[in-house]
Amino acid sequence: MGAQTRGEYGKLGQNSVRRRVLTWSAATLAALLLGTACAGWLYYRHLNANIQQADLNLGDDKAPAPTPNTAGQTPLNLLLIGSDARDTKENQKLGGARETFGGTPLADVQMLVHLSADRTSLSVVSMPRDTLVRIPKCTDPGSGKVHPASEGRVMTNQSLGHGGPGCTVATWEKLTGIHIDHFMMVDFSGVVSMADAIGGVPVCVDADIYSHTSTGHGSGLKLKKGTTSVKGKQALQWLRTRYGFEDGSDLARAKAQHMYLNSMIRELRAKATLGNPGKLRTLAERATESLTVDPGLDTVKKLYDLADELRRVKPERITMTTMPNRYVGARVEPTEEARQLFRLVREDIALDGKDKKKTTRPAATARPAHADDKIAVQVRNGTRGATEAAVPGRARTVAELLAGKGFDEAVADSSAPLREDITVVRYPSADLKGDAQRVAAALGVPTAQVKKSTDVDGVTVVVGADWRSGTTYTAADDDDSTPSSASALNGADTTACMHVDPDYTW
Repeated sequence: MGAQTRGEYGKLGQNSVRRRVLTWSAATLAALLLGTACAGWLYYRHLNANIQQADLNLGDDKAPAPTPNTAGQTPLNLLLIGSDARDTKENQKLGGARETFGGTPLADVQMLVHLSADRTSLSVVSMPRDTLVRIPKCTDPGSGKVHPASEGRVMTNQSLGHGGPGCTVATWEKLTGIHIDHFMMVDFSGVVSMADAIGGVPVCVDADIYSHTSTGHGSGLKLKKGTTSVKGKQALQWLRTRYGFEDGSDLARAKAQHMYLNSMIRELRAKATLGNPGKLRTLAERATESLTVDPGLDTVKKLYDLADELRRVKPERITMTTMPNRYVGARVEPTEEARQLFRLVREDIALDGKDKKKTTRPAATARPAHADDKIAVQVRNGTRGATEAAVPGRARTVAELLAGKGFDEAVADSSAPLREDITVVRYPSADLKGDAQRVAAALGVPTAQVKKSTDVDGVTVVVGADWRSGTTYTAADDDDSTPSSASALNGADTTACMHVDPDYTW
């Protein structure tokens, strides 16, 4: 009995020890989990605090949001901005050009990333930094300073100095009519840090290259012929190289940037670089320290969700393009084919030509606020083309056409002719939208060509270069092909190689 009791006591003691061990282990595990969770939460807050943010759009005339497709989905448009700010020692070291230290930053890289509504394709449109555009009025949200609209056309990279990245967004929307959902801006040191964290990206040149001139210009890029894996400072040099690539223009630089981005995407997918926790943490630190974003992307979770959507697109459905342009002296301007490219993006038509025709919900037609004979309409002549003079009397002809249809208050504007490729009907405020749509219907102008604009005081018809004669308007047939002048590069193309200017070989 006694031995049995001792055995029972022994078992009870052992069980007690086990319970204490299990209790201690559970408590320790709970503490570790709690500590890890707290550390994770604190690190998450730390990363969020790294991210700088600025207002999305600083202009007064915002592009309307796209109409959802039949499944209720809408595309996502993200503007990527590369700033040449030399506001830190690191940026000054990387950027050089001592005379620009502390100066107003320029938006030297501008790429619109369009993710289709069904999330199956990705289209990228680069705008050369020296594109001549009209920068709209922008208000700096920090200082309250109002930057007036540019007098005439200026280089698009100046938009960043008119209140921040939100003015670059406003400039894009004014030029393209494309609604932009988000922007991300990165500086020199950010590119280097993230390139290091991602790892090497293979790039190709068809000859030895050294981007350097006797006067000290050039990115300093020095590579041997063939394929080289670049990262860090060398990756920044590749992205900045102009002297040495093809014709030495900003167009060649955009082409090199497209090659790099396509290659980087393929590398990340093939090697799963971001599956390494250490590299992921480094990338998270560098990315959040280097980015300025709009409030819609101001947390790590929001950035992750965006990246998750983008990564689902297969490389063969990614298309990189450059805005079609022509030279104006040493600068460039958008061509008619650029407007075609912008329309494809607005209408969510994939630039790789592999899309089935998308259908959208019909746009809602607003009810006119006034009877036809009470709608005040101003008609302007916009038939002046790039090489053609305006057709005299077109505003008067269309005003008389409207009057004959019962719009008694239609009048012709006798001011200097405008240049408008496509006939449009503009209105300044929502209460006149119905009136504008009614005028457009009477002329046979599609609803898509009825635009809200603060550039007009009332309903205004601008007779474009597509209606130079006659009294019957015929909308042009839509050409949904990507213009050849956009220099499209497919994301799955592994044969792309930059041509080197013979004057920059070594």
